[in-house]
Amino acid sequence: MTDTRGPQPQYEGYATGPLPGEREPGPGQASGPYHPPQAYSSPAGGTQGGRPHGDAQDVGAAQAARRPRTTPRTRKARLRVAKADPWSVMKVSFLLSIALGICTVVASAVLWMVMDAMGVFSTVGGTISEATGSNDSNGFDLQSFLSLPRVLIFTSVIAVIDVVLATALATLGSFIYNLSAGFVGGVELTLAEDE
Repeated sequence: MTDTRGPQPQYEGYATGPLPGEREPGPGQASGPYHPPQAYSSPAGGTQGGRPHGDAQDVGAAQAARRPRTTPRTRKARLRVAKADPWSVMKVSFLLSIALGICTVVASAVLWMVMDAMGVFSTVGGTISEATGSNDSNGFDLQSFLSLPRVLIFTSVIAVIDVVLATALATLGSFIYNLSAGFVGGVELTLAEDE
């Protein structure tokens, strides 16, 4: 491979003079190792060999000044919810309302089984049939009216209506929040993080 750049100029500072570590100290500079400037001032008694010398109060003050903080610092950030995306609000509210509907159906089934095992339907049903019955008819049969399949169907219908209404109301609420946030700037939150 051939170098076609031609002759290159030499750096005169390094070509003719010593390297930075080989330079002689100038007038007013002490010969010896280089010490970078200190961020903190030395104690009143000075230091010698890495240990302060002076009276005991200077030693205690120097140690107290350099002791790290042991209490945790808390970082805080003040944020503002400027906009709620209606599509994401609709998806989240739909899933949460489905979960709530399933919990409602399961809870009503468990409650019906517990009440049936305790004999609540037979006792209350007998009292109601005696109160509403006559010589010609037996009266109102509560046990057949509040059977488990009928209760589960009624609860499922209520759960489906709840899913539709909760999703629609949450989406409408996100639109209303976006309109109000355009006027007043939105809800401000202060978030803190423990270190």
